Amino acid sequence: MKITSYEVDKLNDPTGIITGDRYEFLLGMEVPEDDELFDENNSLDLRVLLVIEEAEARIVQYHFLNRSNGKVLDFGLEEDEEAIILAFCKEHYNKTV
Repeated sequence: MKITSYEVDKLNDPTGIITGDRYEFLLGMEVPEDDELFDENNSLDLRVLLVIEEAEARIVQYHFLNRSNGKVLDFGLEEDEEAIILAFCKEHYNKTV
């Protein structure tokens, strides 16, 4: 699995209920042909919600999306893949648009 593009936005909590900062990533993904997520149109995105709280970063939610129709796909990341996604998000969260 390879990240080919990304967008990141900082989410605002007008209520002040949620602690820490929240960031939403939309990652364009390229998946090898032997992966069950493979789509010959390479139309796969991963939406990730990242929390930064007291210098600690963690993924609180993610889901795969079919880019062509917006449908959520029922797949999960393996531990090593999630670690790669977390590292990517930690490196890029401060580059919001």
